[in-house]
Amino acid sequence: MQSRIRPTISPGSIVTVPRSINYYVVTEYGIAMLKGKSTWQRAEALIDISHPDLRDELIKEADANKIWVKSNKIS
Repeated sequence: MQSRIRPTISPGSIVTVPRSINYYVVTEYGIAMLKGKSTWQRAEALIDISHPDLRDELIKEADANKIWVKSNKIS
């Protein structure tokens, strides 16, 4: 299983909506409101609505990209 939530865009990918315009992301695990959040807050919100089996992998990727700040919500 692989998440469609990714920390970076693959080289050569086309971006049609800049991150500053995307207010909400919805998955079967919840809704993330991204407007006005910092990079690490956006990462945390997206990880929170990813598949539970893939969250640890996404946290590791965010940490490797230096965008992860562990909050009080995730232990």
